[in-house]
Amino acid sequence: MLRRLTLTAVASLAALSAAAPAATAAAPLLPLPPLPLLQGDWLDRQDEQTRLTVTVSESGNPKADGTFELECDPAGGSHPVAQRACDLLDEAAESGRNPFVPTDRNAMCTQQAGGPAAARVSGTWQGQEVDARFSRANGCEISRWNNLVPVLPSAR
Repeated sequence: MLRRLTLTAVASLAALSAAAPAATAAAPLLPLPPLPLLQGDWLDRQDEQTRLTVTVSESGNPKADGTFELECDPAGGSHPVAQRACDLLDEAAESGRNPFVPTDRNAMCTQQAGGPAAARVSGTWQGQEVDARFSRANGCEISRWNNLVPVLPSAR
């Protein structure tokens, strides 16, 4: 019985392989249409999503200190002013500015103290990885912080 099954399987395979060239010659293969979920605006938006974790300490405002999640497009998460924060980040992207770039090491900064506030922003902005730290240690850092309000809270 096993011998008969083996011969039948071999004969069936031989018949299929003999028929395959004839079938493909008669009807050329047509390309499949693209998957709807992998095209257009949806894919572009996935690549440009903004999802950030904002951690703030010693801002002078106990309500502003803590860790907050910020998602944009649509605005959401636990960030207290998510829509305003997303609007600021959208404006930065449209103008070609990256608000997370650190201060140039050679920058001439005024030596003024802006308080002990510190912040860290990590995640993705416009689809790019972000891991930025902020302080108010000098004039350049104070300006950098203020340019990111309301993503970062106003500090005293």
